[in-house]
Amino acid sequence: MSNDPLVVFIPSGKRGHFAVGTPILTAARQLGVDLDSVCGGRGICSKCQITPSYGEFSKHGVTVHADALSEWNKVEQRYKDKRGLIDGRRLGCQATVQGDVVIDVPPESQVHKQVVRKRAEARDIVLDPSTKLYYVEVAEPDMHDPSGDLERLRDALREQWALEDVAADLHILQKMQPILRKGGWKVTVAVHLGDRENTPRIMHIWPGYYDGTVYGLAVDLGSTTIAAHLCDLQSGEVLASSGVMNPQIRFGEDLMSRVSYSMMNAGGAEEMTRAVREGMCGLFTQIAAEAGIDKELIVDAVFVCNPVMHHLFLGIDPFELGQAPFALATNNAMRLRADDLDLNIHPSARVYLLPCIAGHVGADAAAVALSEAPDKSEDLVLVVDVGTNAEILLGNKEKVLACSSPTGPAFEGAQISSGQRAAPGAIERVEIDPVTKSPRFKVIGCDLWSDDPGFAAQIGASGITGICGSGIIEMVAEMRLTGIVDAPGLIGSPEQTGTERCFLDGRTYSYLVYDGTAEGGPRITITNRDIREIQMAKAALYSGARLLMDKFGVDAVDRVVLAGAFGAHISPKHAMVLGMIPDAPLDKVTSAGNAAGTGARIALLNTSARREIEETVGAIHKIETAIEPRFQEHFVNASAIPNAVEPFPILNSIVHLPTATFNTGGGDSGSAGGRRRKRRA
Repeated sequence: MSNDPLVVFIPSGKRGHFAVGTPILTAARQLGVDLDSVCGGRGICSKCQITPSYGEFSKHGVTVHADALSEWNKVEQRYKDKRGLIDGRRLGCQATVQGDVVIDVPPESQVHKQVVRKRAEARDIVLDPSTKLYYVEVAEPDMHDPSGDLERLRDALREQWALEDVAADLHILQKMQPILRKGGWKVTVAVHLGDRENTPRIMHIWPGYYDGTVYGLAVDLGSTTIAAHLCDLQSGEVLASSGVMNPQIRFGEDLMSRVSYSMMNAGGAEEMTRAVREGMCGLFTQIAAEAGIDKELIVDAVFVCNPVMHHLFLGIDPFELGQAPFALATNNAMRLRADDLDLNIHPSARVYLLPCIAGHVGADAAAVALSEAPDKSEDLVLVVDVGTNAEILLGNKEKVLACSSPTGPAFEGAQISSGQRAAPGAIERVEIDPVTKSPRFKVIGCDLWSDDPGFAAQIGASGITGICGSGIIEMVAEMRLTGIVDAPGLIGSPEQTGTERCFLDGRTYSYLVYDGTAEGGPRITITNRDIREIQMAKAALYSGARLLMDKFGVDAVDRVVLAGAFGAHISPKHAMVLGMIPDAPLDKVTSAGNAAGTGARIALLNTSARREIEETVGAIHKIETAIEPRFQEHFVNASAIPNAVEPFPILNSIVHLPTATFNTGGGDSGSAGGRRRKRRA
């Protein structure tokens, strides 16, 4: 047994015997302990801070004396004077082993720091980005040993950091020599550590010790919006989040209309590619300005998107995605450079696109799978990413199934008479009095309900402008709960519903929500055609989920997760009344927020997560709704509110759904349950 002192690291529990005089940083490296260092143990970066513990530790079988570490030195004092050092902390590169010792490695000193993901179910992200900073001392040129500056820089990275075969692009060569000399042959280098397709590569170089950081972008490229999170690659912190409307909307609200545009217009695909890249560059300029950083320090980016967006972003014609068998150009993950995609960040920045699952289940669904991990769930979980094209995952540890459903833009306010996208002034919450049948509502940007004192003053000049997606869902569900709309989807007459708010509007009835015409505002109504649009969208969503349940051989799920930025604002009760999701206990219906964006952030901050999701996607079984006969059967049944055949026992134990149906004597084709007007004799 060794007579050398025992060094125990916590929280890892790793231990080993080391000779007196061994730096703690060296001991940590030899044991594989997560102890950070950028400067290579030169006492410059201070990232290797540790806290020695003294006293008797029966658990570890050691007693630690006050002289277990070397004395405090000038390097540590200089750092404490200049930047501050928490009392009791030491620098691992300066403190050496003198006796048995227990060393605590605080979270901020760990290489793989834990970054809490702020959402309903908080989870940690292990920080292990693809680009890291390294401080090196480079040998000066020598007449007797001629070699290039780059070669000696590569030698330094190999000898001091064990980085092999590091390459450099031309832009590094163009500025490297003056930086080396300015730094006195001491430089900090940002190195992309490579992957299965690329060797390590120098991304950026600074003279001397660079006490800064580099950044990455996690981007969710949706058909309606582009959302981005700017992250510090060293701390994992989200410095800024922002979003813009996808400029491709002018070519079509939904995906198939954009595919049609590319098919019907020469150069249409190239036009849409150019538009989305320009929109993305504008977003990156905006988010960098918000964070106050130089865009050239953004050295890594991860993108998630649906298959059509995937192809158009990459400059691939989506023609094949518009017809069976919906073949992708590639479903593998993509590793590219920013300048391949005309992105205005660091010219050599690495871009990673998550793999697509299948023809209409894309990298965004893969990101949701990475974020919500249905393949690791003990219980059966249904994950629904609500959007213009809904991606649905159903699974547990046994298997995971996936499909997509073309819900269309109705949930986002499009094709609704008073609908709009979420913005100040849009109605987002609704309650209808079951007796008076009068609505009260909340609008975005105001904390008060419409019948609260001070509501009008608080909404101010913006006023009430329309109804956004979450408001439409709650409105239709409340109309069903209060007997204004029947199960087939017809709005009743004033006599049938007991309210004059229902008025004849052409061949069917509509419901008056708000009349602001006296003040120059809008008249907001819900028409029977609006009901029809919502029925079509929710039927598509439910049918996809129900089809996966059929394939899984179950009639119920244990829990439901609503994903997507829109999904975060959906009321579980109203979604179930509407029949958007299967019957389940309301406390088992949760929101994951923008899970696709979170998955993108996980892949940005943890390179092993990229390998993990590539393996996971390969095991997910895709169900194609377009060729499944039962999908249409489920769709017809799901057109009713909540459903024509599914009993929804849990829902019916919570709420009372009126059973009366309306025969208005008319009903245009915009009503799911409409009856044609009888001809007069």
